[in-house]
Amino acid sequence: MPEGPRHWLNTLLMLDFFLVLAGFGWFAVAVLGQARWPQLWETWLWLWPPLWQPAIGLLMLGALLTGAWHWWQNRRAD
Repeated sequence: MPEGPRHWLNTLLMLDFFLVLAGFGWFAVAVLGQARWPQLWETWLWLWPPLWQPAIGLLMLGALLTGAWHWWQNRRAD
């Protein structure tokens, strides 16, 4: 049985991780193929502020929260 908010946080972080991973793949293809497909680079840059920055920020915040959660649980167990 899922653990409630912690389960949803982990699911959200997993989905966000794959979004960031896809964004990195898109970035790599866009940089390497910039001369051939300039639209890929321009679209990626256009999506940087509204999509990629928040997704990376959420992933970092989630990593910090998860680490703090585990630290707190281990501290209480001792």
